[in-house]
Amino acid sequence: MTLLPVRWGILGTASIATRKVIPGIHASMHGTIAAIASRDIVRAHRIATANGIPRAFASYQDLLDDPDIDAVYIPLPNHLHVEWSIRALDAGKHVLCEKPIGLNAAEARTLVGVSQRHAKLKVAEAFMYRCHPRWELVRRLVLDHAIGQLRSVHTEFSYDNRDAANIRNIAAMGGGAWLDIGCYGVSVARWLFDAEPVAVRGTMQLDPVFGTDTLTSAQLDFAHGTATVRCSTQLAPNQSVRIEGATGRIDLDLPFNPVGEQPTSIRIYHGSASEEIVIPPCDQFTIQADRFNAAVRHDGDVPVPIEDSLANMVVLDHVGESNID
Repeated sequence: MTLLPVRWGILGTASIATRKVIPGIHASMHGTIAAIASRDIVRAHRIATANGIPRAFASYQDLLDDPDIDAVYIPLPNHLHVEWSIRALDAGKHVLCEKPIGLNAAEARTLVGVSQRHAKLKVAEAFMYRCHPRWELVRRLVLDHAIGQLRSVHTEFSYDNRDAANIRNIAAMGGGAWLDIGCYGVSVARWLFDAEPVAVRGTMQLDPVFGTDTLTSAQLDFAHGTATVRCSTQLAPNQSVRIEGATGRIDLDLPFNPVGEQPTSIRIYHGSASEEIVIPPCDQFTIQADRFNAAVRHDGDVPVPIEDSLANMVVLDHVGESNID
C-alpha cells in the first residue's frame, strides 16, 4: 500500500533546520516539506526558495492554521519549545521539537499533559543520535553485556561560542551549556543504563556577563555504576563518549554530530585486544524523519517519546539545582 507523505511545516529558520533537518526530511521516504514560517518573511521566502519549499509564512500561527500541514518541526529557541509544541498540538499537528524539550521538568510535564489530551498526535524530542545505526549497535552491545556489566559512561561535549547575540548565550532564552549539550550526556547515560539515576550532583561555572553556564560537570549515580558529563560553551570543540564495563570498554568519537558522508566506527577494547566496527555513511536526520513519518502513518512509536524527554529534564533540573558556583 502506498503511504501518503507526511506534509511538514518548519517553525523557524534556525541553522539546525536549514543545514540538517530540512535536508533530512527532503531525503526521507515518506515526508515532504510543505511550508516554512519565520517572523522575517523575507528570510522565510529566501530559505523556502533555496530549499524547494513551496510556501512561506510570516508567522508561526499562520503555518499552524494551514490544514495542509500534518506535522511540524520546531527549531526555535529553548524557551519557546513548549509553548509552540502545545500550540501545534492544539492545531492538530504532530510535533518533532528540538532538544531540550523545554527549560525545565515543570514545562515538560505540562507538555506531557497536553499530549495526553491529543492521544492521536505524535510528539517527539529531536535527539537524532538515537536513530544512528552506530548508537543502536552500541546500545545492543551494552545491553548484551559485550563489555560485561556496564559500570561507567563518560561524555564530553564542548564548543567555543562567545557571541553575546547568540541564543546559546542568552539566559532568558534558555541558553547555556547544560541545556544545549549537557542534555546529550544525560540522555546517553539513561539510555545505556536503561534506568534512571538514583542520585545526581553537579557544578556550574557561570559567565559573569551572560549569566549562562559555560562549564558544567555532573555525576549521575545509577544502581550499578556512574555516569559523568562535562560540557562547555567556552572550550575547544570536542565530542567523545567512553563506555566502560566490567570486562571491556567502548570508545566513540564525534558521537553526536558525525560527518554524514563519512563512515563512523565503534572501538571495542578487551584488555590489550581491540576491535573496530565500521558503520557505513548515513544521515541520522533522514533516519529520524523516516521513523517519525512511519510513526505518524502507522500509529507507531516515535524515536524519543515525550515521557522519556520528561525524565531527561528531571535529571537536568536536579543537576542544575545541586550546586551552582
